[in-house]
Amino acid sequence: MLVKNWMSKNIITIDVDDSMQDAIKLLKEHKIRMLPVLKNGILVGIVTDRDLKRASASDATSLDIHELLYLISKIKVKDIMTKDPITVPLDFTVEETAEVLLNNRISGVPVVDHGGNIVGTITQTDLFRVLISLTGVGKRGIQIAVQIDDKPGSIKEVADIIRAFGGSMVSILTSYDGVPEGYRNVYIRARSIDRLKLPELSDEISKTATLLYTVDHREDKREIY
Repeated sequence: MLVKNWMSKNIITIDVDDSMQDAIKLLKEHKIRMLPVLKNGILVGIVTDRDLKRASASDATSLDIHELLYLISKIKVKDIMTKDPITVPLDFTVEETAEVLLNNRISGVPVVDHGGNIVGTITQTDLFRVLISLTGVGKRGIQIAVQIDDKPGSIKEVADIIRAFGGSMVSILTSYDGVPEGYRNVYIRARSIDRLKLPELSDEISKTATLLYTVDHREDKREIY
C-alpha cells in the first residue's frame, strides 16, 4: 500500500513571509495540525500547531489579549518553522511512512515527487484509515486470534475451519513480535458466522492452534471470549 494512494492531496500550505496569525487561522479553518511552508513555490519548512503554541506560550502569561494578537500578527512563519523538514516520497509504503513518523516522533510529513515537489501530506490520521482498512474492522464481524506453527499451510488449516462454519474472510494479518521462535500470531476477521456456533468453532480451532481470543464485533455491542 503506497503513500500516494492514502495521502491527502488537498494541500494547504503557507508562505514563509505569512504571519503566525495566518498560520493559526489556516490550521483552525481546515482542522489540520501541520502546514508545509513554501518559498517561491518550493518547500522550505513546516509549521505545526505545536510550533505555534511554543512560540506564544512564553509571552501569553505577560501580555494581555490585544498585545498577544498584535505579537502573533507580526511574527513571521519563517521565524518559527522547522527548516529542512522530513519528507517521504510518494512511492513509499505506508509501513515505511509509519516508521518515519514513529522514529522521529512527529504527527505527519509532506509527500514529495521525484523532483522534490510537494504533492500531498500524510498524517497519523491517514495511517489510522489504513489500519482500519487493512483489518476490516469497519465490516464488523468476528476477529479470531491464534498462535500457530510457523510452517507452510498452517494458516490455511485455521482458515478452512472458519470457512466450514460459514465464515467469509475479511482480512488475515500475521505478526512475529513477542512470539516464541517457530511460531507466529495470526489475526483473522470473518463475517457470516452463526454466533451461536462460536463455542463450537473455538473448540475446533483449538485442536489445530492455540486460540488467543475471539472478539465479536456486533453492530450494537462488543463481546470478547
